[in-house]
Amino acid sequence: MREVVAFMDIPPILSILILSLLAGLGTGLGGLLVLIRKPGKRSFGFLMGFTAGVMISLSFLELVNEAWQLGGPWTATLGFGAGAIFMFLLDFYIPHIRFGEKETHAQADRKTRPSFPLIHHGRHRYGRLIHESQITDRNLLNTGVLLAIGITLHNLPEGIAVGAGYMHTPQFGAFIAFAILLHNIPEGIATALPLYESGVSKWRAFRVALFSGLAEPLGALFAAVFLSLCRAMVPFSLALAGGVMMFITLDELIPTAREHGHQHTTALGIIVGSLFVFILSGVFGV
Repeated sequence: MREVVAFMDIPPILSILILSLLAGLGTGLGGLLVLIRKPGKRSFGFLMGFTAGVMISLSFLELVNEAWQLGGPWTATLGFGAGAIFMFLLDFYIPHIRFGEKETHAQADRKTRPSFPLIHHGRHRYGRLIHESQITDRNLLNTGVLLAIGITLHNLPEGIAVGAGYMHTPQFGAFIAFAILLHNIPEGIATALPLYESGVSKWRAFRVALFSGLAEPLGALFAAVFLSLCRAMVPFSLALAGGVMMFITLDELIPTAREHGHQHTTALGIIVGSLFVFILSGVFGV
Protein backbone atom coordinates (compact mmCIF):
# COMPACT_ATOMS: atom_id res chain seq x y z
CA MET A 1 0.00 0.00 0.00
CA ARG A 2 2.98 2.35 0.23
CA GLU A 3 2.99 2.70 -3.54
CA VAL A 4 -0.69 3.63 -3.47
CA VAL A 5 -0.11 6.26 -0.78
CA ALA A 6 2.78 7.74 -2.77
CA PHE A 7 0.59 7.82 -5.87
CA MET A 8 -1.97 9.89 -3.98
CA ASP A 9 0.60 12.71 -3.68
CA ILE A 10 0.09 13.47 -7.38
CA PRO A 11 -2.34 16.37 -8.12
CA PRO A 12 -5.94 15.07 -8.09
CA ILE A 13 -6.76 15.79 -11.76
CA LEU A 14 -3.61 14.01 -12.93
CA SER A 15 -4.26 11.09 -10.59
CA ILE A 16 -7.80 10.71 -11.89
CA LEU A 17 -6.56 10.85 -15.48
CA ILE A 18 -3.95 8.14 -14.84
CA LEU A 19 -6.35 5.87 -12.95
CA SER A 20 -9.14 6.17 -15.54
CA LEU A 21 -6.66 5.63 -18.38
CA LEU A 22 -5.40 2.49 -16.63
CA ALA A 23 -8.98 1.23 -16.26
CA GLY A 24 -9.80 2.04 -19.89
CA LEU A 25 -6.73 0.18 -21.14
CA GLY A 26 -8.40 -3.01 -19.93
CA THR A 27 -10.28 -3.19 -23.23
CA GLY A 28 -6.96 -3.06 -25.06
CA LEU A 29 -5.65 -5.89 -22.90
CA GLY A 30 -8.73 -7.92 -23.76
CA GLY A 31 -8.17 -7.26 -27.46
CA LEU A 32 -4.56 -8.38 -27.09
CA LEU A 33 -5.69 -11.66 -25.52
CA VAL A 34 -7.77 -12.36 -28.62
CA LEU A 35 -4.62 -12.08 -30.73
CA ILE A 36 -2.84 -14.58 -28.51
CA ARG A 37 -5.63 -17.13 -28.23
CA LYS A 38 -9.27 -16.97 -29.24
CA PRO A 39 -11.50 -18.00 -26.30
CA GLY A 40 -14.00 -20.81 -26.69
CA LYS A 41 -17.68 -20.54 -25.82
CA ARG A 42 -17.20 -21.96 -22.34
CA SER A 43 -14.30 -19.60 -21.61
CA PHE A 44 -16.24 -16.65 -23.01
CA GLY A 45 -19.19 -17.47 -20.74
CA PHE A 46 -16.88 -17.59 -17.74
CA LEU A 47 -15.25 -14.27 -18.65
CA MET A 48 -18.57 -12.51 -19.16
CA GLY A 49 -19.79 -13.97 -15.88
CA PHE A 50 -16.62 -12.69 -14.24
CA THR A 51 -17.22 -9.14 -15.46
CA ALA A 52 -20.85 -9.37 -14.34
CA GLY A 53 -19.72 -10.41 -10.86
CA VAL A 54 -17.32 -7.48 -10.70
CA MET A 55 -20.07 -5.05 -11.72
CA ILE A 56 -22.69 -6.41 -9.30
CA SER A 57 -20.36 -6.34 -6.31
CA LEU A 58 -18.91 -2.96 -7.21
CA SER A 59 -22.36 -1.42 -7.68
CA PHE A 60 -24.07 -2.59 -4.50
CA LEU A 61 -21.24 -3.35 -2.09
CA GLU A 62 -19.26 -0.20 -2.82
CA LEU A 63 -20.87 2.56 -4.92
CA VAL A 64 -24.46 2.46 -3.67
CA ASN A 65 -23.44 1.59 -0.13
CA GLU A 66 -20.99 4.52 -0.02
CA ALA A 67 -23.60 6.88 -1.47
CA TRP A 68 -26.05 5.69 1.20
CA GLN A 69 -23.54 6.36 3.97
CA LEU A 70 -22.62 9.79 2.65
CA GLY A 71 -25.96 11.16 1.43
CA GLY A 72 -28.66 9.00 2.96
CA PRO A 73 -31.27 6.68 1.43
CA TRP A 74 -33.01 9.27 -0.75
CA THR A 75 -29.80 10.39 -2.45
CA ALA A 76 -28.72 6.80 -3.05
CA THR A 77 -32.16 5.82 -4.37
CA LEU A 78 -32.53 8.79 -6.71
CA GLY A 79 -28.98 8.50 -8.00
CA PHE A 80 -29.24 4.77 -8.64
CA GLY A 81 -32.58 5.19 -10.45
CA ALA A 82 -31.26 8.10 -12.53
CA GLY A 83 -28.24 6.07 -13.61
CA ALA A 84 -30.35 3.09 -14.67
CA ILE A 85 -32.80 5.28 -16.61
CA PHE A 86 -29.95 7.17 -18.27
CA MET A 87 -28.40 3.91 -19.46
CA PHE A 88 -31.74 2.64 -20.72
CA LEU A 89 -32.28 5.80 -22.79
CA LEU A 90 -28.72 5.62 -24.12
CA ASP A 91 -29.23 2.03 -25.23
CA PHE A 92 -32.60 2.81 -26.78
CA TYR A 93 -31.76 5.91 -28.80
CA ILE A 94 -28.14 5.41 -29.86
CA PRO A 95 -27.70 2.50 -32.30
CA HIS A 96 -25.10 0.03 -31.15
CA ILE A 97 -24.67 -3.66 -30.37
CA ARG A 98 -23.34 -5.11 -27.16
CA PHE A 99 -21.50 -8.44 -27.23
CA GLY A 100 -23.28 -9.67 -30.36
CA GLU A 101 -26.79 -8.96 -29.08
CA LYS A 102 -29.00 -6.67 -31.14
CA GLU A 103 -31.53 -4.69 -29.16
CA THR A 104 -35.05 -5.90 -29.90
CA HIS A 105 -36.36 -2.37 -30.39
CA ALA A 106 -33.78 -1.83 -33.11
CA GLN A 107 -35.08 -4.83 -35.01
CA ALA A 108 -38.69 -3.75 -34.60
CA ASP A 109 -37.98 -0.23 -35.83
CA ARG A 110 -35.87 -1.25 -38.79
CA LYS A 111 -38.78 -0.94 -41.21
CA THR A 112 -39.67 2.56 -40.08
CA ARG A 113 -36.20 4.03 -39.70
CA PRO A 114 -34.29 5.21 -42.78
CA SER A 115 -31.47 2.86 -43.65
CA PHE A 116 -27.91 4.08 -43.97
CA PRO A 117 -24.61 2.28 -44.49
CA LEU A 118 -22.63 1.75 -41.34
CA ILE A 119 -19.32 1.70 -43.19
CA HIS A 120 -18.62 4.78 -45.32
CA HIS A 121 -15.71 4.41 -47.72
CA GLY A 122 -13.23 7.23 -47.54
CA ARG A 123 -15.09 9.42 -45.04
CA HIS A 124 -15.51 7.20 -41.97
CA ARG A 125 -12.36 6.05 -40.23
CA TYR A 126 -13.66 2.47 -40.21
CA GLY A 127 -14.12 2.60 -43.97
CA ARG A 128 -10.40 1.97 -44.34
CA LEU A 129 -10.87 -1.40 -42.65
CA ILE A 130 -12.58 -2.71 -45.77
CA HIS A 131 -9.93 -1.44 -48.18
CA GLU A 132 -6.91 -2.51 -46.16
CA SER A 133 -8.15 -5.83 -44.75
CA GLN A 134 -9.48 -8.99 -46.33
CA ILE A 135 -13.06 -8.78 -45.12
CA THR A 136 -14.79 -12.15 -45.28
CA ASP A 137 -17.98 -11.32 -43.37
CA ARG A 138 -19.46 -7.80 -43.59
CA ASN A 139 -22.04 -8.56 -40.89
CA LEU A 140 -19.33 -9.49 -38.40
CA LEU A 141 -17.43 -6.34 -39.31
CA ASN A 142 -20.51 -4.19 -38.70
CA THR A 143 -21.10 -6.04 -35.43
CA GLY A 144 -17.58 -5.33 -34.26
CA VAL A 145 -17.80 -1.62 -35.09
CA LEU A 146 -21.15 -1.28 -33.30
CA LEU A 147 -19.68 -3.18 -30.36
CA ALA A 148 -16.85 -0.66 -30.18
CA ILE A 149 -19.36 2.20 -30.25
CA GLY A 150 -21.41 0.58 -27.47
CA ILE A 151 -18.42 -0.05 -25.24
CA THR A 152 -17.19 3.50 -25.84
CA LEU A 153 -20.56 4.88 -24.74
CA HIS A 154 -20.60 2.70 -21.63
CA ASN A 155 -17.04 3.62 -20.66
CA LEU A 156 -18.05 7.26 -20.19
CA PRO A 157 -20.18 6.60 -17.07
CA GLU A 158 -17.59 4.10 -15.83
CA GLY A 159 -15.10 6.97 -15.97
CA ILE A 160 -17.54 9.04 -13.94
CA ALA A 161 -17.41 6.33 -11.27
CA VAL A 162 -13.61 6.60 -11.11
CA GLY A 163 -13.73 10.40 -10.92
CA ALA A 164 -16.48 10.48 -8.31
CA GLY A 165 -14.79 7.79 -6.25
CA TYR A 166 -11.50 9.65 -6.23
CA MET A 167 -13.20 12.91 -5.26
CA HIS A 168 -14.62 11.01 -2.28
CA THR A 169 -11.27 9.53 -1.26
CA PRO A 170 -8.19 8.74 -3.38
CA GLN A 171 -8.11 5.13 -2.12
CA PHE A 172 -11.73 4.63 -3.14
CA GLY A 173 -11.04 6.01 -6.62
CA ALA A 174 -8.04 3.73 -7.07
CA PHE A 175 -10.09 0.74 -5.92
CA ILE A 176 -12.86 1.51 -8.44
CA ALA A 177 -10.32 1.97 -11.23
CA PHE A 178 -8.71 -1.44 -10.64
CA ALA A 179 -12.11 -3.15 -10.37
CA ILE A 180 -13.22 -1.59 -13.68
CA LEU A 181 -9.91 -2.65 -15.23
CA LEU A 182 -10.83 -6.25 -14.46
CA HIS A 183 -14.31 -5.66 -15.86
CA ASN A 184 -13.00 -4.13 -19.10
CA ILE A 185 -10.81 -7.06 -20.12
CA PRO A 186 -13.72 -9.32 -21.24
CA GLU A 187 -15.28 -6.29 -22.95
CA GLY A 188 -12.13 -5.89 -25.00
CA ILE A 189 -12.35 -9.55 -25.98
CA ALA A 190 -15.97 -9.07 -27.03
CA THR A 191 -14.97 -6.09 -29.19
CA ALA A 192 -11.94 -7.55 -30.96
CA LEU A 193 -13.30 -11.06 -31.54
CA PRO A 194 -16.03 -10.29 -34.15
CA LEU A 195 -13.71 -7.88 -35.98
CA TYR A 196 -10.96 -10.47 -36.16
CA GLU A 197 -13.35 -13.19 -37.30
CA SER A 198 -14.74 -10.90 -40.02
CA GLY A 199 -11.32 -10.69 -41.65
CA VAL A 200 -9.95 -7.51 -40.13
CA SER A 201 -6.25 -7.84 -39.37
CA LYS A 202 -5.34 -8.82 -35.83
CA TRP A 203 -3.68 -5.53 -35.01
CA ARG A 204 -6.53 -3.43 -36.37
CA ALA A 205 -9.00 -5.41 -34.24
CA PHE A 206 -6.73 -4.85 -31.26
CA ARG A 207 -6.55 -1.10 -31.94
CA VAL A 208 -10.34 -0.78 -32.13
CA ALA A 209 -10.62 -2.50 -28.73
CA LEU A 210 -7.84 -0.31 -27.34
CA PHE A 211 -9.30 3.01 -28.50
CA SER A 212 -12.83 2.13 -27.41
CA GLY A 213 -11.60 2.28 -23.81
CA LEU A 214 -10.16 5.77 -24.14
CA ALA A 215 -13.57 7.33 -23.50
CA GLU A 216 -13.16 6.42 -19.85
CA PRO A 217 -10.71 9.25 -19.03
CA LEU A 218 -13.15 11.73 -20.61
CA GLY A 219 -15.91 10.66 -18.21
CA ALA A 220 -13.50 10.72 -15.28
CA LEU A 221 -12.22 14.22 -16.06
CA PHE A 222 -15.77 15.51 -16.51
CA ALA A 223 -16.71 14.12 -13.09
CA ALA A 224 -13.56 15.54 -11.49
CA VAL A 225 -14.13 19.06 -12.82
CA PHE A 226 -17.85 19.06 -12.03
CA LEU A 227 -17.49 17.59 -8.55
CA SER A 228 -14.62 19.90 -7.66
CA LEU A 229 -17.11 22.73 -8.13
CA CYS A 230 -19.98 20.92 -6.40
CA ARG A 231 -18.70 18.34 -3.93
CA ALA A 232 -22.19 17.91 -2.50
CA MET A 233 -23.02 15.89 -5.64
CA VAL A 234 -20.41 13.19 -4.90
CA PRO A 235 -22.89 10.78 -3.18
CA PHE A 236 -25.44 11.20 -5.99
CA SER A 237 -22.71 10.60 -8.61
CA LEU A 238 -21.56 7.41 -6.90
CA ALA A 239 -25.12 6.06 -6.82
CA LEU A 240 -25.68 7.12 -10.44
CA ALA A 241 -22.61 5.16 -11.53
CA GLY A 242 -23.93 2.17 -9.59
CA GLY A 243 -27.26 2.37 -11.42
CA VAL A 244 -25.50 2.53 -14.79
CA MET A 245 -23.36 -0.51 -14.00
CA MET A 246 -26.28 -2.54 -12.71
CA PHE A 247 -28.35 -1.84 -15.83
CA ILE A 248 -25.46 -2.93 -18.05
CA THR A 249 -25.03 -6.10 -16.00
CA LEU A 250 -28.68 -7.16 -16.03
CA ASP A 251 -29.50 -6.02 -19.56
CA GLU A 252 -26.38 -7.20 -21.36
CA LEU A 253 -23.64 -8.99 -19.45
CA ILE A 254 -25.58 -11.82 -17.83
CA PRO A 255 -27.80 -12.58 -20.87
CA THR A 256 -24.73 -12.65 -23.12
CA ALA A 257 -22.80 -14.85 -20.71
CA ARG A 258 -25.60 -17.43 -20.79
CA GLU A 259 -26.47 -17.35 -24.50
CA HIS A 260 -24.11 -20.24 -25.38
CA GLY A 261 -25.25 -22.40 -22.47
CA HIS A 262 -22.67 -23.44 -19.85
CA GLN A 263 -24.77 -21.84 -17.09
CA HIS A 264 -22.65 -23.39 -14.35
CA THR A 265 -19.50 -21.90 -15.88
CA THR A 266 -21.15 -18.49 -16.04
CA ALA A 267 -22.27 -18.75 -12.41
CA LEU A 268 -18.74 -19.70 -11.40
CA GLY A 269 -17.44 -16.64 -13.27
CA ILE A 270 -19.87 -14.38 -11.38
CA ILE A 271 -18.68 -15.79 -8.06
CA VAL A 272 -15.00 -15.42 -8.98
CA GLY A 273 -15.57 -11.83 -10.15
CA SER A 274 -17.27 -11.00 -6.86
CA LEU A 275 -14.41 -12.56 -4.90
CA PHE A 276 -11.91 -10.38 -6.75
CA VAL A 277 -13.86 -7.27 -5.74
CA PHE A 278 -13.86 -8.45 -2.10
CA ILE A 279 -10.10 -8.97 -2.24
CA LEU A 280 -9.50 -5.59 -3.87
CA SER A 281 -11.66 -3.93 -1.22
CA GLY A 282 -9.46 -5.42 1.49
CA VAL A 283 -6.23 -4.49 -0.33
CA PHE A 284 -7.26 -0.86 -0.74
CA GLY A 285 -8.90 -0.68 2.67
CA VAL A 286 -12.24 0.68 1.49
